[in-house]
Amino acid sequence: MLSVKEVIVVEGKYDKMQLSRTVDALIITTDGFGLYKDKQKIDLLRRLSRERGIIILTDSDSAGFRIRNYLRQCLGEACIKHAYIPEISGREKRKAKAGREGLIGVEGVDGETIKKALIQANATCGDKSKPALTKTRFFEDGFAGVPGSAERRRMLAKKIGLPEKISANAMIDFINRIYTFEEYLRLIEEL
Repeated sequence: MLSVKEVIVVEGKYDKMQLSRTVDALIITTDGFGLYKDKQKIDLLRRLSRERGIIILTDSDSAGFRIRNYLRQCLGEACIKHAYIPEISGREKRKAKAGREGLIGVEGVDGETIKKALIQANATCGDKSKPALTKTRFFEDGFAGVPGSAERRRMLAKKIGLPEKISANAMIDFINRIYTFEEYLRLIEEL
């Protein structure tokens, strides 16, 4: 499995599932053109692009390039890396017929193609050498499974710029990918 420091942005949940089989990284979906109306997600991506950098990995069709260009305009070019999959004719296994342009998207390519695209995009690969926040520690800190934990989690989510309705598991994953354990401890002290 390839560990990538940058946040990887893909179009949809099937792209994210395919990437998760090959890459250990924070992967965020645009939900297709739904991104255009999601100011909160753009704000999150803007912050993550400054903190970690962003790799955009969209399909090689016209819709993928429109989303890629929209992100470029919103986030600026400085913190963005572009990963491209080759134009391969065909259809994804889960679909009855090929898309309008007849190209396989991110969800349809194999893991080696994804790794190659990320390496060509100059992704920062390597081992994450920081202690992980565990579910047990999250529970002990009062963010899950105890009275008032939902409210405490909402406060933490607001502080770090996440949607207030984020689940405990999703928040733990996000914190582990963005912050060191020491930074997490400082965050909860400030609450």
